[in-house]
Amino acid sequence: MIQRIQTLYLLAVVILGTLLCFFSPVYFMMTGTAEYELNILEKLPMAIMTIASPALALLTIFLFKRRLLQVRINIMNVIVCLGFYALLALYTAYVVKGYEPLGDIKLQGADWYITVWASIPLVNLILLMMSTRRILKDEALVRAADRLR
Repeated sequence: MIQRIQTLYLLAVVILGTLLCFFSPVYFMMTGTAEYELNILEKLPMAIMTIASPALALLTIFLFKRRLLQVRINIMNVIVCLGFYALLALYTAYVVKGYEPLGDIKLQGADWYITVWASIPLVNLILLMMSTRRILKDEALVRAADRLR
């Protein structure tokens, strides 16, 4: 049901989450020569987290008749967004410490820079919380209407 505001919030989560697949949230730069962008889809756990968030939001849109299930899926999606940041911090620490080479470059002691695209999961988290709040309002409205009958 496109007329519900939570559907628009969830659609924004789908669009932003899909955009995150194509852009790098962090890049690394060695002094002078090497520069490397972290490609999310190269790392399997980060790819799963990145793809799971818009997929769960899309699933939530189509479960509009089961509002309590929508709330549960939104809570799972919030956990996925927080897990993305945990994995991003873990990969960044591993690369800077030199434990994980990226491509054929070993970036031990490299400087790392966060891009604007790293804020997408945070925006998605806020949109998911707003969506959950509206779904719960709908559920309360439906229950109140049932009591009047």
